[in-house]
Amino acid sequence: MKILDIYDSMMEEIQSVYRSRLLIQILLSLFEGDKTLAQLREITGSTSQAIIPKIRILESADYITMIDYEYRLSPLGRILAGKIYDHVRTTGSIKRHQHFFSDHYLEGIPAPFLSDIGDLYDSRIISDTNVEIFNVFFNFIRMVTEGSRICILTPISSPAHTEAIAKRVLEGVPVDLVVGKELAVQLFQKGYIETIRPVLDTGYNLKIRVTEQKIPVGLTVTDKGLSLGLYRNDGITFDTTTDLFSEDPAAVSWGQRLFNFYLEDAEPLQY
Repeated sequence: MKILDIYDSMMEEIQSVYRSRLLIQILLSLFEGDKTLAQLREITGSTSQAIIPKIRILESADYITMIDYEYRLSPLGRILAGKIYDHVRTTGSIKRHQHFFSDHYLEGIPAPFLSDIGDLYDSRIISDTNVEIFNVFFNFIRMVTEGSRICILTPISSPAHTEAIAKRVLEGVPVDLVVGKELAVQLFQKGYIETIRPVLDTGYNLKIRVTEQKIPVGLTVTDKGLSLGLYRNDGITFDTTTDLFSEDPAAVSWGQRLFNFYLEDAEPLQY
């Protein structure tokens, strides 16, 4: 059955949920944990007279139950509330960072990670300006300085970035680096090898791996933060002037999963 046919047959059911602010609030509140009626009143800012009829609707649909004076989601309700939660987070993230996403090339990012883009909601966009021309770089330095482990997935680099990472390796911080073939060659050219070779020779915790895949992002993930850079819409020019930064655990987890995706088929750099 085509999706529009399903929608037509379920239109009243779908609209009965989505057109009611209070129904959505109750489902999302219970998705975060069981609640009493008093707690639902406080969260929604509604009276018992307004909430109880909505609760009856959800109970009749087998979406929620009450146990020991607390309302909780049924298994079916948890499925539905989870989808609504994802929808809200996704819409919120897209709208909050719309200029960033619209101005950059997203097509190269694997579909599962685009589906989870709501995890990036609690982030901020930092750009270079005429006054702070190294704003993005300085925030990158702050993030890697504060991190106790560092994972980097990138198609590009610069001597300044390489030096900053080498410094953290020499300070005993474990660093995992996944690069494309072109950057792997570049790292052993003048301007980079002077920094890389002493670090490799010490046997410190620097692991460099090379992937055959085209890397669509510039990603740095630490135990505390995330930095995400993207190509411009032409898919060719990497934008070094604007990054998305976050310390939110959901965003950090998103970045770690994306890093691991490319890490899986990457091979250790031979040097």
